[in-house]
Amino acid sequence: MKKRLDKGLKERVAVEEEPQKPAVEEKSPVQNIDNYQCSGDLEIDFPELCSLLGVREVPAVTQQPRVPVTPTTDPGIMAPESQSQMFADIATTTWCPKPRLQVEMESEDPSSVKGVRVFGCKVDELLAQVLNMTLPGQSNLQNLHLWRAGLTGRTLTSLKNTISLCSNLRSVVLEGNPFPEQNYHLLISEDRLLTHLSLRHNRIDEEGARLIGSALSTPCSANTNLLSLNMAFNSIGDSGAAHIAQGLRLNRTLLCLSLANNQIGDVGASHLAEVLGPFPLTHAEVVERRRQLFKRDQSPSRADSKCELSLSIPSNSSFERNISKGTRSASKRKETHKKDEKSAANQTGLAGGKKEEPKLTKKVSDNKVPRAKLGKNGGKDKLPSVLGQEEKINADQNKSVELSETVSPLLEPGVHYKAGRVFLPGNTSLTSLSLAGNKLSEQSLLLFLSSLEAQNGGRGLLRLCLNRNRFSAEFEVFLKIQELMSLRDPLRNTASAEVDDEQGQAAKTSE
Repeated sequence: MKKRLDKGLKERVAVEEEPQKPAVEEKSPVQNIDNYQCSGDLEIDFPELCSLLGVREVPAVTQQPRVPVTPTTDPGIMAPESQSQMFADIATTTWCPKPRLQVEMESEDPSSVKGVRVFGCKVDELLAQVLNMTLPGQSNLQNLHLWRAGLTGRTLTSLKNTISLCSNLRSVVLEGNPFPEQNYHLLISEDRLLTHLSLRHNRIDEEGARLIGSALSTPCSANTNLLSLNMAFNSIGDSGAAHIAQGLRLNRTLLCLSLANNQIGDVGASHLAEVLGPFPLTHAEVVERRRQLFKRDQSPSRADSKCELSLSIPSNSSFERNISKGTRSASKRKETHKKDEKSAANQTGLAGGKKEEPKLTKKVSDNKVPRAKLGKNGGKDKLPSVLGQEEKINADQNKSVELSETVSPLLEPGVHYKAGRVFLPGNTSLTSLSLAGNKLSEQSLLLFLSSLEAQNGGRGLLRLCLNRNRFSAEFEVFLKIQELMSLRDPLRNTASAEVDDEQGQAAKTSE
């Protein structure tokens, strides 16, 4: 009996051990990172790639807590308690000492990552390589937040390529990452698709501002995608503000710009105020404008229209010959008609004369009259048709001119000449500008007021923040700017319209 039990126990142990050997062989880990294929789930791919690359401290991947929305309220408006809870969660996550990669999910699907935030960890070359492999696979990724990630100029260059591969990524927050290269302008180059960029607390100085200003626009190129740029809490100074203003001269896409707390004085503010109103072109801009005008005139559409015009409108010599030919035929017809009348009168005066000759001459004159009429009418009918074709071609040219003018600010219709210089209408695309917390005095306010008054037609700044500068809040010019901005504020107009509607409805109900 004991032998049977021992034998059965051995057989059971052998059966349990046999299937474990092939299972260990199937779960062999990937030894080379080049053989790893991302699954699209950051919670799986990120730690796996970190371990393959030998990252010592692997950040944890967590999901951002969702804010509940009460069904009784509008989905677009959160309740106060929901807002306070959201801010508490963000504050807890931001100041958490443990490194983590926080993801914002759009749905329950693991591949529906909408935003990625890196907190408390240094993004070195290894971690940047992990992000380069995982982020492009997130087709729904729209926001990337790197706060105090210890970036360098080299890692930013690597992330620049990653950002370009993320097809739906439009907003990047790169704050608290100062480095000596200051190549932040790589994210604002002409071919970048970012629409929102925040570069706060990066110690950007004059050189960094110069690179960013050149990325915004030059006489030959301009960024056409970036809508908002936040450069608050840096050190660009007056020289840096001048470089940013230089980038705003020919940029017609940027809507919101913040230069708060940047040690900007009256000199830098004067350059910013200048580009808001009509300003003269530099020599380089005048040369580029002439080149664009020449290129526009030599475009294929204009060349074809000129060719058609030359074919349809006769030359001066041929046109004069046609007119003289018609005149000669008309005079010849009149002379023939007079001869016929004279011969007819002579024949009727003679008694018993033959009447065959007048009939013959009459027939000849009748045959000549239609020919003269054709020549005469042809000369008269031809000129209106030629003029009509010319007007049509001119209209087509004007349309092509309007299309080209919308492409380049140097060809704007409001360009005018004064005292031998070429003036542009100014940057009226920028709607929000913040210069709070700088060193502006009352002198800067006069310049801004002059530029704001020059902006007409419902275009230009809608918000200008000048608080916490070196002038009194009771200064008359400052109060006038505040009043002008309040009149332009669309939210104020909407609120006043709603109040008027409510008052009108209350009056109707009372009646």
